[in-house]
Amino acid sequence: MPRLFWAALGAAAGVVVVRRVTKTAQAYTPEGMAHGLASIGEGLKEFAAAVREGMDRREQELRVALGIDTGTLDAEQARQLLEDPSGDDSTPRHSA
Repeated sequence: MPRLFWAALGAAAGVVVVRRVTKTAQAYTPEGMAHGLASIGEGLKEFAAAVREGMDRREQELRVALGIDTGTLDAEQARQLLEDPSGDDSTPRHSA
């Protein structure tokens, strides 16, 4: 009986090892490499979409904060505020 147990355990371990080696070897074939690169490409596309979504959301928050979308600021006033956040119309003078 113990011999049958060890034989079954050895066969099961052999199957597991062969499957892992086959899977690893397949990953280094041209098809496996292409699949891996395609997965990376899809991940980058998803990341870029998430970044764009965050940028759009933040732009809307800034437009509301600046008053552009609420009508308290017009586009020209917003542009001037972005160019000179302090609102000071005087230009800085350099002392010689």
